Amino acid sequence: MAPSTSSAITLNINGEKYTLPVDHRTTLLDALREHLDLTGTKKGCDQGQCGACTVLLDGRRAVACLQLAVAAEGRAITTIEGVADGDRLHPVQQAFLDLDGYQCGYCTPGQICSALAVIEEHAAGWPSAVTGDVRPEAGVPALTAEEIRERMSGNLCRCGAYVSIVQAVARAAEASASPADTFQDKEPVA
Repeated sequence: MAPSTSSAITLNINGEKYTLPVDHRTTLLDALREHLDLTGTKKGCDQGQCGACTVLLDGRRAVACLQLAVAAEGRAITTIEGVADGDRLHPVQQAFLDLDGYQCGYCTPGQICSALAVIEEHAAGWPSAVTGDVRPEAGVPALTAEEIRERMSGNLCRCGAYVSIVQAVARAAEASASPADTFQDKEPVA
């Protein structure tokens, strides 16, 4: 008897559990978009090069087009649909909106998910390829425009909104570092 090529899996997406039958070759991107109708995550290149399908897996960035859905079982998946708190935009979303960190908007969900991880990685002291001093005793590097560009380099914007994207990430990082400006204290978006 040939082994089965499909199975029922349970995915934890944005804090909710979804059980669905999938072919073992189904990517997380296709499971999200085609099986669960979570279409905020975009299909760009389908080769892991553009970042349009970036989601968070256990808080870390992942391109959903290269991640098999079966391999995501048991992990916390965050898509763009799970970033806001009801009507309240996350500070990263608000910064993208305020600073025009988008044009056509197609890459924006992936950019925002990536920015969330960038801010966390930076706050944790992770160096990037452009970090001058990577010794642990050097502490957290400054989140300069050069650092942001390097850390966000896996997300392409065909419209060229990079200047605004860098500004939005910097503003959101600043807001997240300020205890008086936490996500929970934000006013609802009208």
